Amino acid sequence: MEKEYHAQKVEEKWVEKWKDEMYYFDWNSEKPHFIIDTPPPYPTGTFHIGNALNWCYIDFIARYKRMKGYEVMFPQGWDCHGLPTEVKVEEMYGIKKSDVPREKFRELCVKFTEENIEKMRRTMRRLGFSIDWSKEYITMYPEYYRKTQVSFVRMYNKGLIYRGEHPVIHCPRCETTIALAEIEYKSGKTKLNYIKFDDDVIIATTRPELIPACVAVAVHPEDERYRDVVGKVVRVPGTGHEVKVIADDEVDPEYGTGMVMICTFGDRQDVRWWKKHKLELRDVLTRDGRLNEKAGKYRGLTIPEAREKILEDLKREGRLLRQEEVDHNVGVCWRCKTPVEIVAEKQWFVKIDKERILEEARKIKWVPEHMFSRLESWVESMEWDWVISRQRVFATPIPVWYCKNCGETVVAKEEWLPVDPTKDMPREPCPKCGGTEFEGEDDVLDTWMDSSITPLAITGWPDDQKEYPTHLRPQGHDIIRTWAFYTILRSLALTGQIPWYEIVINGMVLGEDGRKMSKSLGNVISPEEVIEKYGADAMRQWAAIGGVMGTDVIFSWKEVVAASRFQQKFWSILRFAMPHLEGYVPEESHRKYLRDADRWILSKLNRLIAEVDGAMGEYNFSQALKAIRGFTWYEFADNYIELVKNRLYSGTEEEKIPAKYTLHKVISALIRMLAPITPFLAEETWQIFSGEGSVHLQSYPEADESLIDERAERRGELIKSIVEAVRRYKHDNGIALNAPLGKMLVFTSEEIDVRDVAGALNAQVELIREMPEIETRVAELKPKFSILGPKFRDRVRMVLQAVQKLSEEEMLKLIKDGRVTVDVGGEKIELEKDWFDVRLEKVVSGRDVDVVETENALIIIEKGE
Repeated sequence: MEKEYHAQKVEEKWVEKWKDEMYYFDWNSEKPHFIIDTPPPYPTGTFHIGNALNWCYIDFIARYKRMKGYEVMFPQGWDCHGLPTEVKVEEMYGIKKSDVPREKFRELCVKFTEENIEKMRRTMRRLGFSIDWSKEYITMYPEYYRKTQVSFVRMYNKGLIYRGEHPVIHCPRCETTIALAEIEYKSGKTKLNYIKFDDDVIIATTRPELIPACVAVAVHPEDERYRDVVGKVVRVPGTGHEVKVIADDEVDPEYGTGMVMICTFGDRQDVRWWKKHKLELRDVLTRDGRLNEKAGKYRGLTIPEAREKILEDLKREGRLLRQEEVDHNVGVCWRCKTPVEIVAEKQWFVKIDKERILEEARKIKWVPEHMFSRLESWVESMEWDWVISRQRVFATPIPVWYCKNCGETVVAKEEWLPVDPTKDMPREPCPKCGGTEFEGEDDVLDTWMDSSITPLAITGWPDDQKEYPTHLRPQGHDIIRTWAFYTILRSLALTGQIPWYEIVINGMVLGEDGRKMSKSLGNVISPEEVIEKYGADAMRQWAAIGGVMGTDVIFSWKEVVAASRFQQKFWSILRFAMPHLEGYVPEESHRKYLRDADRWILSKLNRLIAEVDGAMGEYNFSQALKAIRGFTWYEFADNYIELVKNRLYSGTEEEKIPAKYTLHKVISALIRMLAPITPFLAEETWQIFSGEGSVHLQSYPEADESLIDERAERRGELIKSIVEAVRRYKHDNGIALNAPLGKMLVFTSEEIDVRDVAGALNAQVELIREMPEIETRVAELKPKFSILGPKFRDRVRMVLQAVQKLSEEEMLKLIKDGRVTVDVGGEKIELEKDWFDVRLEKVVSGRDVDVVETENALIIIEKGE
């Protein structure tokens, strides 16, 4: 073995050597199955550090479960149909999706996505993830999106999907609807504008550009200021149309003037008022964010242009009374960050049964438990059904046509799927009128319609579903309201069952400065950068140390460096042990030779196994790895190995056998416990240590209760404390740690084996039963002239003569009481302890000794001649 552990070299070797088949899932296996519904990421081409954290957690679980005897499915999917892909392709080719034929644009998206998937696959392999690549799925391919279309058809036939005109969130930049869950919010400042509609109707609004969409003015019914105004009809500035003043108890009389302009639509509150009061729909926005003909002279202006022009006109007319700056939260598109608008359009929707979703979601085990409240809060706040249609190209086609003759909606039959209605036609005439000419639906499905059926897809649905629900969903807390929510909704709709028994939620990765990673902040770290410097296992250890479920994790180079050092330490341990273990075959009969130090470390090891096994089973990777590293570094390397070195190098065969047995047991267990977290280090060390197949096909260590021994641990801790104390004594006295000592007498109430104490300290050690009489003497009383000189001046010599005449008892009195009286030229002077440097010595049976004390032992070290 080389002295240094070369992580990159070892890891690259095993990336090449490992066979994918090692992790293939077998439906026919008689082992208990464990199916993981893994997240399918967007194929951006970059497997960022947040992905790496999430997949490290999944891989820890998958590898651990396999070693615990489960048949584990760890599939990999790719959620391709994303708005980000369309935006990126438009940027790459300098086009808009409407500039080229639909099929050509889709081809460009597929090509871009396939290239990105391949890049991300390489990173995932380099990180050592034990993925079953035979279960890979790619949502943009027909074999997958057929499943999405089947789910649409089945839910439509159950009455759970419908088409209707309804207010929806719309992104003017992307020119598509988006779901409520896809809105992000930016806080900032804006102007609250006080605008006079009439002498007694003055509204305050932050959206003057929507005045052309005004359909009512509202006041609170108990607002005394406006009792006489309710019911009045006023003319809207700029367009001249008339609206009525109405009363509604959701108006805040303290905000602005207490008069609110209701327009269709400024925000979700406008939608509620529009429905409640059955108001007119005045939709003044086009899909690309301009004002339409209903806006009169403002037609064709963008939203910012319209705001500026309308305020200018109001000011000129004397209607803009004043403006004040206010805090403002703006909803923006999650992808392009453009402020979103609410427009009424014909769209496809999924019905949401909030009560049933929450009732069933409570049956799932949430880790951590409090994350369920995030789902609960989101569901309870929802006011609209889920809009699933998108005005895009690169997504799953909605399998629907409209009869040109009678307008009937024709939904594909399952046996027709997959279909693209923009190219394919129904295989049967219109069921209503018999017509044969159709217009295909050119809207596509929200990408969450693809990814929300992942647990169904990986278990064989809809053709041959083998097993359901799945066992585990690991995901980030940022997509509880999307991926978790939509998956639960769809699983209940399609199977009547929850999708998984358990959901494990991880946090996000923050930069070293504690802020969200961002290129603009310069705090972004890529997995490739970490691998290049320290290797994948070091990064995986960082992920594990921060592995407290549900909490955000700060990336730390310091933790990565510490991880790398631990790997070197473990390598050094094996490098020390292997020459001693060469040719050794452990036998259980060797246990009869175990000495106190052996029993101590084996007891600690089996407690460790139980602790780590429990922590891994509860997804507490931080506790597991900290326990392994602490035991390995401090108990095993710094203490046990140092204790038994002499026995291994110089002992009799009977003394060596239990040390070898113990080394073998501990190293075997440690490698296997490390395997889920540091797969490369574990594989390399296992091959050197054992060579019997891959470590990842071995069983996880099990605690041997018969080796957990409190008395052995008590004795071992006592031996450890004695050795530590005497080594400290050697260091303090300038004695080399390997230098021989004289005879050592150890008095303690515990019966201990002193063989390893003697070997570790290079001393003759005798355990004594009775406490010897220890006499303390003053070996030296050295004056501090810096104190005595100024104090006694020309009488210093006389003081020193008096000190020299002190008896042993008087010197001890000075040390004990802090002062003693002496005669100096006929004058009584009180000497103080602080005026002297004191050196004491201890004597046992007339021999000069040093005494070292620990909490439970007294150690007498005879000094050499």
